[in-house]
Amino acid sequence: MMGVMSAQPWTFEGLPPADEPTEPVTLFAGTTFCVSGPAGDIAAAAQGLFVRDTRLLSRWRLLVDGVAPRPVVVQSGDAVSATLISRDTATGLLVSRHREIRGGMVEEIILRNTHGTPVDCALTLVAAGDFADLFAVKHGAAGTEIVPTPGPGEVMLTGPDDTGVLIRVVAGPSAASTPAPGGAGEVVVTRPVGVGVLVEGGRPDMQVDGTSAVLRWPVGVPGHGRWQVRVEVRAVAGGTVLPLTRPGREQRGWRTGRPVLDSADHDLAATWRQSIADLGALRMPDPRDPGAPPTTVAAGAPWFMALFGRDSLLTSWLQLPVDPELAVGTLRALAAYQGERVNPVSEEQPGRIPHELRQGAGTARDLGGSAYYGTADAGPLFVALLGELHRWVGRPALLAELLPHADRALDWIERYGDADGDGFVEYARLTDDGLLHQGWKDSASAITFADGTPAAPPIALAEVQGYTYAAYRARALLADANGDLATSLHCHDRAERLAERFDERFWLPDRGFYALGLDADKRPIDSLTSNVGHCLWSGIVPVERAGWVADMLLSSELFSGWGIRTLATSMAAYNPMSYHNGSVWPHDSAICAAGLMRYGFTEHAARVATGLLDAAVHFGHRMPEAFSGFARDEFAGPVPYPTSCSPQAWAAAAPLSLVRTLLRLEPEPGDGIRVDPVLPRRYLPLRLTTADAVVELDADRGVRVDLAGPPH
Repeated sequence: MMGVMSAQPWTFEGLPPADEPTEPVTLFAGTTFCVSGPAGDIAAAAQGLFVRDTRLLSRWRLLVDGVAPRPVVVQSGDAVSATLISRDTATGLLVSRHREIRGGMVEEIILRNTHGTPVDCALTLVAAGDFADLFAVKHGAAGTEIVPTPGPGEVMLTGPDDTGVLIRVVAGPSAASTPAPGGAGEVVVTRPVGVGVLVEGGRPDMQVDGTSAVLRWPVGVPGHGRWQVRVEVRAVAGGTVLPLTRPGREQRGWRTGRPVLDSADHDLAATWRQSIADLGALRMPDPRDPGAPPTTVAAGAPWFMALFGRDSLLTSWLQLPVDPELAVGTLRALAAYQGERVNPVSEEQPGRIPHELRQGAGTARDLGGSAYYGTADAGPLFVALLGELHRWVGRPALLAELLPHADRALDWIERYGDADGDGFVEYARLTDDGLLHQGWKDSASAITFADGTPAAPPIALAEVQGYTYAAYRARALLADANGDLATSLHCHDRAERLAERFDERFWLPDRGFYALGLDADKRPIDSLTSNVGHCLWSGIVPVERAGWVADMLLSSELFSGWGIRTLATSMAAYNPMSYHNGSVWPHDSAICAAGLMRYGFTEHAARVATGLLDAAVHFGHRMPEAFSGFARDEFAGPVPYPTSCSPQAWAAAAPLSLVRTLLRLEPEPGDGIRVDPVLPRRYLPLRLTTADAVVELDADRGVRVDLAGPPH
């Protein structure tokens, strides 16, 4: 006999079960970022609130009657703020946590009673801090949590080197509020709100449980009412409590001053807007003055919220017409940390441009200082970007300021970059703790021969020779601007001799493409990679070879339909879901597209650009750091790479570069701009509006450019 059912399907009054959000939530501003679960709790090993490369909060849990609410939805405002909504199944309360990153963290907790019956419960906030270094956390290690010191309405956790975190409950009457008697955890203010009443919580009961600070409030939420409290988390440095900042306001102000793109293709316009927003969010202060307005760009969230040599330089270049001041700030910051001495621990050498700058004490100890210098390409890119910046903005005083640093970078190329004197820039790490590979493809398995055999350093990468060629050409341009004929002739000569040697040693006539690099024995590394597209971008490829390179980039081996793979499908090490051996990196493909356009391969360039822009739509118009290299006809959309940074700087800059490439937008002598578009008709009409110019393109009426002054 069948048992009696306790409830019939037709009498069910609840809601069907819904999928809970599971992805971590990352919010960031400058060098401060928070990684939490979708309900707002910091509980997993790699989560926390990080300030200046140090984890201040290692635990941050909210409990209702001892139970964590279930996540419902995450509503993101922008990169610095979000509202994380969850539900307590026992009481039925809706729990809303509005969080902002402001050089620390501000969280407003709201308990909302959706029923007419009052609810009484206990709200508990558990906090702990371990002051672990960012890289230790990233790799699964943790520090020792600190025993907190409670005080009236606040609790302090003090870590090493006078660092710390102050957790403060902020409560008090606001305008039009009626105070009521209050004590620890009691009601302090009530006021009407909608059909119910808003109750503002007072000071909690503060306790210490081992290494945890436990804040408890007895809560009474009227029917259809709300209860709220505000908690501030402030960083402490050198024993001083740091003030909260207003990064959201500053970032929004930056976005309103950037060029606006309108297009018949709404996805293109949405991708442009998202890229502008992401770059704004990734802007950060010069590391020498963390409290100053942002002038540089971090590499990516969450783990690379720091100034990087290669990443920040390439990002600045790719978005240069949008905001040249980003290039100015990046060049100045990197120049300030340019190498002064030989230090094998940090791989510092005189004149070397750093690979990355970090602020955490633990990281600084590992690097032998705040800067790590293990990069082969930041030096050439520094000089080349200075030349490109000069093409756009001129500024003799800025050139005079940065030119000595460019010359020191070229001196590093000749004395240390080309250590064996063969005319090519090579890399080989100086410490076992340094990066094995020091080009942009810097993972341990990234540089292999066609048969999959790893290449042994010292390695001279193809694209690094191209960047060096561009650096000499840029320095010659800068010398011309200063009337320095001797330097101009010298640099032109160095560039041409490098181009000749490059073509002689790197070209593989039996394969029809350039080698990835030369290994320690000067053997060509015969893998077919996207690196050859960077060689077009830099201009080092002779015209007679360019067609071969262009066709190879658009072959089915390299071009997935969404973008150019980092490694061809015909190579033994190819893996479409690897980091550098078959994935697609938007910035890499955007550089290839610009290189194709440089040599006049307009259809090739347009195929790459439209493929990438189509891919962005599948990622919510935010270009990811990388995605898998599967062919376009294999799946309905591009397959994500599991651990991509989001957002990531040079990926965010890639769509801006693609639009510039399709517009063929270039500065002209005499404060003008040249536009010679090859845009597909699907994007037309298109209008690009800047503070100084309006560019309008129409399929029938052609191109109109109105200049209100110099481009920038």
